[in-house]
Amino acid sequence: MKNVKLGIIREGKVPPDKRVPLTPKQCKQLEAKFPNVKIIVQPSPIRAYKDDEYIAEGITVQEDLTECSIIAGVKEVNISDLIPNKKFMFFSHTLKKQSYNRKLLQAILEKNIQLIDYEALKNKENKRIIGFGRYAGIVGTYNGFLTYGLKHKLYTLKHANQCSNRIEVEEELKKVVLPADTRIVLTGFGRVGNGAREIMDLLPIKEVSPEEYLAGTFNEPIFTQLEVEDYYGRKDGKPFDKKDFYTNPSEYKSTFSRFLENTDMYIPCHFWSDKSPYIITRQDLKNPNNRLSVVADISCDIDSAIGCTIRPSTIIDPIYGYNPITESEDDMLKEGVIAVMAVDNLPCELPLDASEDFGNTLLKYIFPAMFIEDPDLIIDRGSETTLNGELSSYFTYLKEYVKGETVNK
Repeated sequence: MKNVKLGIIREGKVPPDKRVPLTPKQCKQLEAKFPNVKIIVQPSPIRAYKDDEYIAEGITVQEDLTECSIIAGVKEVNISDLIPNKKFMFFSHTLKKQSYNRKLLQAILEKNIQLIDYEALKNKENKRIIGFGRYAGIVGTYNGFLTYGLKHKLYTLKHANQCSNRIEVEEELKKVVLPADTRIVLTGFGRVGNGAREIMDLLPIKEVSPEEYLAGTFNEPIFTQLEVEDYYGRKDGKPFDKKDFYTNPSEYKSTFSRFLENTDMYIPCHFWSDKSPYIITRQDLKNPNNRLSVVADISCDIDSAIGCTIRPSTIIDPIYGYNPITESEDDMLKEGVIAVMAVDNLPCELPLDASEDFGNTLLKYIFPAMFIEDPDLIIDRGSETTLNGELSSYFTYLKEYVKGETVNK
């Protein structure tokens, strides 16, 4: 392959994002692994990794990226920062026809840019290859225990974004002391759920099956992790069929309410479609026998899947209270008020670790497909647009969205 220059753009989204697609050491590794590739890093005052750290690894740091044929970032690139006739890699948040990014995709097409969307990069089994889900699970679950300690005045943890790295987060977890009757439910597996499990495994909490959780008696903290069939059932009473559920979700109803009377904290890590029934409705939360006091909503589907998640929270102010009776915000320390953690950019709280994890996946799976060979068409199938200013054949469904005829929130 001919010589290639890969640029790492300065993140321009507000609020600022400190993550990077490649750490300084990973840049050096990439250049060693692919001698035909040279990396140029645009200087930035906000990155978790400083300009001098890239320079120390022999990486060029300069403002001008116009000589780069490929430019990589993390979040959406500002329209003013787009360079025509280049390949860009970032999370565009346009795949679901998000109205707030329609102008971005229009500009990408107008400037003949090939957009390689991280969210669209999939293996031959059509499963997503890359994302920050693992660290969303890790940070979100940590925040859940931070919230639980504050809600019940049991202990105080340092906020994750105040920790220098994951090692310090794990040290903080040693402060967690839970009552013997504490019960916790997780929903979802995948990257997010597995990340959540990494935190659960560091704590003295026993895992039990959903059946044991509902029927058993324990004198120690316990948790259970639910599959989708554990909290949804068919409306007609027929056996649950996972494939049919994803095809016809309107034929199903939530059965999660049976867990509410003996659950203290709920950690949602699932993927939820707007075609699926609510998991917990606001009406469910009005039951006076409910025990739920903390929801660490990592999935963060606003005013939809989980009735008490009425808005996203922020890294600076991560917790709010939800009063089930008034269906509105309230003091999270009040009796009967649910403490909700719903930060929607959780990996940003540990930018060093999250960036390293993300970059490792790029090095292992994405760049070999980009710079050597791509028999599974990972890059082609992950490209929303072409250098000819057109939607790729894999994303023609976005045609009306680009025209402004169909938009989603």
